[in-house]
Amino acid sequence: MRGPTASEEGKALVLAKREARARGLAARATGEPRLGLRLAGHVLERLPPPAGAVVAGYWPVRDEIDPRPLMLALAGRGHPLALPVAGPRGTPLRFRCFRFGDPLEHGAFGTSHPLADAGEVEPDVVLVPLVAFDAAGGRLGHGAGYYDRTLNALRAARRVLAIGLGYAAQRQPRVPAGPGDARLDAIATEAGVLVTR
Repeated sequence: MRGPTASEEGKALVLAKREARARGLAARATGEPRLGLRLAGHVLERLPPPAGAVVAGYWPVRDEIDPRPLMLALAGRGHPLALPVAGPRGTPLRFRCFRFGDPLEHGAFGTSHPLADAGEVEPDVVLVPLVAFDAAGGRLGHGAGYYDRTLNALRAARRVLAIGLGYAAQRQPRVPAGPGDARLDAIATEAGVLVTR
């Protein structure tokens, strides 16, 4: 009896991701973005970035947990911040320098990022938005693959810490993953920090 072909396996992975993503989005919709303040406290206590580390955050969209309390606290501790900029599909994210109060412009997928003259930087720590995650560091986003490509490219050159941010309810027993999907080093939620590596 023959096993599944690569094409069949690919289709099964796409379907499994679609189903897991739907569950994750439904769980995220029940969260309260203001719980980002509680999440920030957990990260600062359990997994504070090394002194001087450049931290790439993100501006939240829709019902994502709010990373800004954590970003504000990190800026207060002297960490340079950056926000991602999405280019054409199939490319990794770029990161522009950011300080609270800087003007932002609208980007792809409802995001916001600094203006082009802000200057670019490579982060040491990347805060990654989540749709779903598991205890092994598996992550699902919205499906465009930007963070996977970005983390894989950054990690090919040096050590980069990837911390997923989401609600505890977005955790699943297992997130389906393919060979190009980048794993997270830790996940932070309003309930605490899970270190996966």
